[in-house]
Amino acid sequence: MISPDINILFVALAALVPMIIGAIYFGPIFGKQWLDSLGYTESDIPEPIKMPVVYGLSLFLAFVLSYFLVTVNEHMHKGVNDAGELILTSDHTFGHGAYHGLLLGLVISIPVLVSNLLFQRNTGKNILLNATYWVITIAIMGGILDAFAVN
Repeated sequence: MISPDINILFVALAALVPMIIGAIYFGPIFGKQWLDSLGYTESDIPEPIKMPVVYGLSLFLAFVLSYFLVTVNEHMHKGVNDAGELILTSDHTFGHGAYHGLLLGLVISIPVLVSNLLFQRNTGKNILLNATYWVITIAIMGGILDAFAVN
């Protein structure tokens, strides 16, 4: 169930962040290093069979991640006053949300991703590139969501 306090438009906007950051990060910034870490050159890249499915599923999963992040951020904003009553704090800023996203990226995405990539026998360079991408991406998503997605 979607909370009426959550602005779903900004949840959807934050879901675009992995695509945008990925296009920049794995393109002009670290594209060659990423390909090298996989043992590919640009001419070696196998074409995925159905790119609309790949992008569609990636966007759906990013939306799920975005909604999870805004929900977790809201739970982190709960506090208890001197009377022992549950209250919501008002630290809804980009920086505060990015901090929450950074923490979540470090304690959730890195353990899962690194474990998976180690079993796939990926190189240390590839693991570092992918883990860094997700920590940056989740931090930016957290910032957007905390600053804009809660009414």
